[in-house]
Amino acid sequence: MFINCKMKRLTLIIGMLCTVCLQAEAQYVSEVWVSDQGNGTYRNPVLHADYSDPDVCAAGDDFYMTASSFGCTPGLPILHSKDLVNWRIINYALKELEPKEFYNSTRHGKGVWAPSIRYHKGEFYIYWGDPDFGIFMVKTKDPAGEWEKPVLVKAGKGMIDPAPLWDEDGQIYLVHAWAGSRSKMNSIVVVCGMNAEGTQVIGNPVLVYDGNDGVNHTVEGPKLYKRNGYYYIFAPAGGVATGWQLVLRSRNIYGPYESKIVMAQGKTNINGPHQGAWVDTGKGESWFVHFQDKAMYGRVIHLNPMAWVNDWPVIGADKDGDGCGEPVTVYRKPDVGGTYPVETPAESDEFNTRRLGLQWEWHANYQDTFGFTSDLGFVRIYGHVLSENFVNFWEVPNLLLQKFPAERFTATAKLKVSAKMDGQQSGLIVMGWDYSYIGVEKVGELFVLKQAVCKDAEQNAPETIVRLAEIPASRIYEAGLYPNYEREIYLRVKVEKGGVCRFSYSLDGKLYTVAGSPFTARQGKWIGAKVGLFSTAPYGKERGWVDADWFHVEK
Repeated sequence: MFINCKMKRLTLIIGMLCTVCLQAEAQYVSEVWVSDQGNGTYRNPVLHADYSDPDVCAAGDDFYMTASSFGCTPGLPILHSKDLVNWRIINYALKELEPKEFYNSTRHGKGVWAPSIRYHKGEFYIYWGDPDFGIFMVKTKDPAGEWEKPVLVKAGKGMIDPAPLWDEDGQIYLVHAWAGSRSKMNSIVVVCGMNAEGTQVIGNPVLVYDGNDGVNHTVEGPKLYKRNGYYYIFAPAGGVATGWQLVLRSRNIYGPYESKIVMAQGKTNINGPHQGAWVDTGKGESWFVHFQDKAMYGRVIHLNPMAWVNDWPVIGADKDGDGCGEPVTVYRKPDVGGTYPVETPAESDEFNTRRLGLQWEWHANYQDTFGFTSDLGFVRIYGHVLSENFVNFWEVPNLLLQKFPAERFTATAKLKVSAKMDGQQSGLIVMGWDYSYIGVEKVGELFVLKQAVCKDAEQNAPETIVRLAEIPASRIYEAGLYPNYEREIYLRVKVEKGGVCRFSYSLDGKLYTVAGSPFTARQGKWIGAKVGLFSTAPYGKERGWVDADWFHVEK
């Protein structure tokens, strides 16, 4: 018995040490954006990346965030923090979107809209609206582990931005808004009941707030809470880039609700501060996590203090005492009872493991033919065969991309391109409604370095191609019917304030040559611009590929 207890204690200690080692190994600090100032304060945004429509919940001393992911996969990112300032991405709740066949192709702007995350009786729940199919829910007991298969809570078009509430009497409610693009009605908020499991809407929705009042147009993104006997609905209004934070309250779940604007831009330069999550720390402080729309940089994440005055929240700094705050730029960190290391979501990737870095997403449901991770020190992306009537990259599903992490940064990739047939190409891309890439294309015995620029990709605008240089193959070897041509190359994009992108390339990783013309990045459909890798093949041709040795994000 004594030996057994001793062994158990030893096993526990070893397990704890392993956990500490893994956490230390996983810790990442960005070179381009860090919110924690190291002196007890932070600067906004806490995440200068496109985690749009954020929601946060607390579970003990831990905080978990999720955000919209639209048609990108994996979807529903899960970020973890101990202090609401330093965040790490730990998982995704959604491996693929349903219906699978629909989302196996690119579906820009569709998919996962404005999720809510809640912790209830030992389980984590995420609800989200797919404007084309309905309201979904997924849950787990371990947010860093496997999430269950999504459940369709209510089928239909136009239902978006759902959030649940478990009431003290055991009733469960769901609030949501409507997308005018699908339902031809918007600026309204409804509440409906759910079954005891939270897996199905029961009864008809009840209109609880009408933003068609000449003031609070485009009310959406509601979050449902309860405090001191009041039901609260936190909802943005006024539009994504220009709006404000509205709060509704009532003693009755179905209203009528009073309304009050509790945060607005005011005299700051932080436009449209709204849509997010109220969360309390273990020390009893209230905070609000929300976004700011920054065009090509996406909807970046801000953290603002929140106070309660006469049972109304006041978010940010209320300098004139009118109950409506303004967002802060630098502020003291939340009191969470301790101090935690500086940490940021990962950006650079050495591609040395079988698990793709969590910063990466595909532009559609992942399929095996997209490419593979490996233990060989690289990730491989196979060429997407372009359609017979190809116009531009808006159709390409296997773009491997990550969010812009700051206003200014440099991304460099070491690549080995393999091509057998003319027209096969691979390279580095900045993707959005407008996009540009530099890449190498096999043409005869050579590779041609080129820059492509496309404006208004969604509108089927063609690319403009400029040939920049002819580059010999690094290696040629026999491979079946056709010889395989390889080219090792380093591709780089330097992003400056305002999203101005300047490309360059190198054949040795030391001397870089400017490539092409400057390009101004533009956001995609409901998402910020992204940067990453691609490989394509012409219609009717075999597929080449690109092996990425590493991808570095630096100043």
